[in-house]
Amino acid sequence: MPDQYEKIVEELEKDYEAFALKCAMKKSMKQKLEKDLGGKIEELHKVNCMIDTLEQVRILLQRASEYAREQIKQQIEMLVTHCLQFVFGPYLEFKIELSEIRGKADAEFYVISIFDNMKVKTKPQDARGGGIVDVIALALRIAVIQSTSSYGDGPLILDEPAKHVSSEYIANVAQFLKQISEVFHRQIIMITHNQYLSEIADLAYRVELKDGSSVVTVYNP
Repeated sequence: MPDQYEKIVEELEKDYEAFALKCAMKKSMKQKLEKDLGGKIEELHKVNCMIDTLEQVRILLQRASEYAREQIKQQIEMLVTHCLQFVFGPYLEFKIELSEIRGKADAEFYVISIFDNMKVKTKPQDARGGGIVDVIALALRIAVIQSTSSYGDGPLILDEPAKHVSSEYIANVAQFLKQISEVFHRQIIMITHNQYLSEIADLAYRVELKDGSSVVTVYNP
């Protein structure tokens, strides 16, 4: 009888080990799926932000006269291309293609990538990685502000610009913003967690949560 109990215990232990292993695998799969879901949600948010920005540019072009439309188009293309090349290198261009649909101006936006003297045209959201969508969205916001008179000479307010730009290129983004501020004589007020971006500021503040309260101190990088 003791041998029989030992056998039962042995089988139960094996079953428990198999069940524990199965649970661990399921837990690992669940964590991976949750991580993938979080990434997809963030990617969707990024694309939606890009779509909103492109729509602002489209409306701007629709409301302008034919001559003004061409001038605005060239100005936006030049500024966004300059931004892309400043951050990622000389092999990228930004293009706007205008057309008439039911009597209204319509605009399509493209990124031109140059590989071995060959040009590949893609939508901004389909372009290569490295945070290119964030950089285009940033440059377009600046271009829209500079192309219209409704914004006046007010500051450019940015919340986590270039959040998804890789560390390889983020220093270039910082220098581009510095250049934009100097060229257009426009103050930039920016919220960021990125060290490179905070270091370009003439004045920076650190906001920390301590004991349920926000503590603001002058930040000297």
